[in-house]
Amino acid sequence: MRNRSFKLKLILVAAIVLFVVFKYCSNGDTNPYTNQKQHIGLSEAEEIAIGLQSVAAMTAQYGGLHPNAQFQTKVDEVGSRLVNTSIVKKSNYQYDFHLLADSKSINALALPGGQIFITYALFAQLENEDQLAAILGHEIGHVLGRHSAERLTKQGLTERILKAIAVDSETNTAQGTALIDSIINIKYEVKEELQSDVLGVRFMIDAGYVPEEMINVMKILKLTVEPNKSSQFQSTHPVPENRIDNIKAAIENHKKAS
Repeated sequence: MRNRSFKLKLILVAAIVLFVVFKYCSNGDTNPYTNQKQHIGLSEAEEIAIGLQSVAAMTAQYGGLHPNAQFQTKVDEVGSRLVNTSIVKKSNYQYDFHLLADSKSINALALPGGQIFITYALFAQLENEDQLAAILGHEIGHVLGRHSAERLTKQGLTERILKAIAVDSETNTAQGTALIDSIINIKYEVKEELQSDVLGVRFMIDAGYVPEEMINVMKILKLTVEPNKSSQFQSTHPVPENRIDNIKAAIENHKKAS
């Protein structure tokens, strides 16, 4: 009798697993900007809502916004140029660009729905506007590639996050705060980093920037970030050895196609 009961439990567990897998696989759409099929449990409107809801927490984590209006204007100008001259403009996302005050943590981040951040520590390392475009273009690539939304879906957090936002718009609850932390500390996969580089190259070229400057940004990061193995940038942005080769190939492919 016990063996029969155990077998019935195994069958039930297997049925549940199959149902979950089926539900996940059937919830797939082709991303019109990357032509890849993704399984995402969020609409674009929900991504935007989550991103906007997380701005305050992200800003607080990095010491607020940078007080220099001229620097912020430059970030806005470059970001807007990348959006308005490329396929990014066709998306429904709401893009905003934020210069964070943190002068020690070299980092750039993207929230779902179009909220883009760069720390002053990274901003100060850049040598020209094209390099700033490379950083912002890469982060826009994460948004358009829906990488954060896909991560959240795989982690099974989408419904919980939406409920937390709906119930507590200020996210003052411990659960809400923990969920927001999970959003702003998303760790991308190597393939997502490489795809964002390719998209960033495309945005840069469309906007009239020099795409080779993305390679120089990689060299800057190699000197400033890689020696510090515990850096926040490395914790969220895996740095594959072939990243520069990937960027070179993207530039060459774009030239051949144009």
